[in-house]
Amino acid sequence: MAFPANEVEHALRQVRPQGYEPYERLLEALARGHVWMLLWQGEPGSPEAQYGNMEVHGQRYAPAFTSEDQLRESRWDRGWEVHAVVEIAATLYPDQWGLWLNPHMQGGGVGVPYLDLRRIVGGLDKLMPGPVRVGEPLLDDSAFWSVLTAELGGSGVVRAAHRAYVEPAIGPPRLVIGTRLADNDPATVDRMKHAMSRASAMLQGIDMSSVALDDPYDPVAKWMREQTRPFL
Repeated sequence: MAFPANEVEHALRQVRPQGYEPYERLLEALARGHVWMLLWQGEPGSPEAQYGNMEVHGQRYAPAFTSEDQLRESRWDRGWEVHAVVEIAATLYPDQWGLWLNPHMQGGGVGVPYLDLRRIVGGLDKLMPGPVRVGEPLLDDSAFWSVLTAELGGSGVVRAAHRAYVEPAIGPPRLVIGTRLADNDPATVDRMKHAMSRASAMLQGIDMSSVALDDPYDPVAKWMREQTRPFL
């Protein structure tokens, strides 16, 4: 079967350098698709099996193919496994491994960094597309900040709150609030979100979202920890 053979390969064919929207379509296709993972050693399904690995610009990736046709074209002569991308992404991103698609193809294939694998696992509609530009909020509205501070403080679950103005690669800029909560219980998270929702009613023309301040992977949370002081 000729390339492209499936939804992932159709999306892959459209990807271009600095083309953020076609790349986002690729991530959407991957979230629904499968990949053929290369085994450097071991048998498929064996606990001793290890995926292949490669390094590009100092970042680690596990190579994979987007169809059995591409696997055959590569002439890979060792083992392989087929996995849903959501499944393999959940395995790779916590250790900061990305996924490299079709490294045998002309041009060297396409890399999906671990932060984008994290987005596939966590929800592309929930985690912002990168790269992101992060800075101090430009919103000069003392009444809003007073209400937000009172709502978060009054929730009884927010131990600290930081703020940032974020411009994602796709979509409008937004105000992001980084929170450190008393615990990770779903009811605690809901109380924080309800408090933010009440305060956001005062905002016009800008979206507001939240991020866990101590998230070890989120670049916005990292920036807030390193560059800002808490407003609560």
